[in-house]
Amino acid sequence: MPLLLIAGPCAIESPEVCRQVADVLVGLQAAHPDLSVVFKSSFDKANRTAIDSYRGGGLEWGLDVLAGVKGATGLPVITDVHEPAQAAVVAEVADYLQVPAFLCRQTDLLLAAAATGKPVLVKKGQFLDPANTRYITAKLRSGGCTDILLGERGATFGYGDLVVDFRSLVVMREPGVRVVYDATHSVQKPGAMNGRSGGARDFVVPLARAAVAVGVDGLFFETHPDPDQALSDGPNSLRLADLPGVIEQLLAIRAAAATEPAPAPAPGP
Repeated sequence: MPLLLIAGPCAIESPEVCRQVADVLVGLQAAHPDLSVVFKSSFDKANRTAIDSYRGGGLEWGLDVLAGVKGATGLPVITDVHEPAQAAVVAEVADYLQVPAFLCRQTDLLLAAAATGKPVLVKKGQFLDPANTRYITAKLRSGGCTDILLGERGATFGYGDLVVDFRSLVVMREPGVRVVYDATHSVQKPGAMNGRSGGARDFVVPLARAAVAVGVDGLFFETHPDPDQALSDGPNSLRLADLPGVIEQLLAIRAAAATEPAPAPAPGP
């Protein structure tokens, strides 16, 4: 099965930035038949640290931008929903719906997302035991969702830091559920930059390599042409120019991990 790649700028800043990222993703899709690429960006980042942080252009404008990306490139798109009433509207454009980590236990939101008939990606909350994601999947199934994805994005470690327990990638797996490793949010440092979240970008690629070796179904990257100028989550975003090389590495690791080990030599006399 192809490796799922979900990637894009954290927030929709402009049609131009989204299209620049999407064009690179189209090239990756064309170059790698063992990759299934989905464009991601958010019309609203409702959980930003400070009241004056950039959130996005809103539902109507954001969906117009996503529809433009989809129409111009043919890529499927995914975006967040924050309220039950948004689910059906977003599903008119998006091919996947995403439920943010802080909202992963919101029953009404999960049921509304499930009712759209679209695949639903739920990010595991930073506060949640990975074994308890089975209650999330049960809610989605009860609402009629048949294509469930669970995202690992780290666990709260003290104040202002996250750590990834790679056992969670195995624990969250269950029949009919795809596990996605969120390589960029997992290195976020929440609220660490005086009202903004920081991040440890240097760890994105090493941790993604580890996740692929464990055997995830998909990877999630926030990527931007100039992360230091990004309006949301720049410190933990991957540079767009680096993405093709990173994907080459990850696919090579995945192929090696899938290779059957050579049989042990027979014991001598």
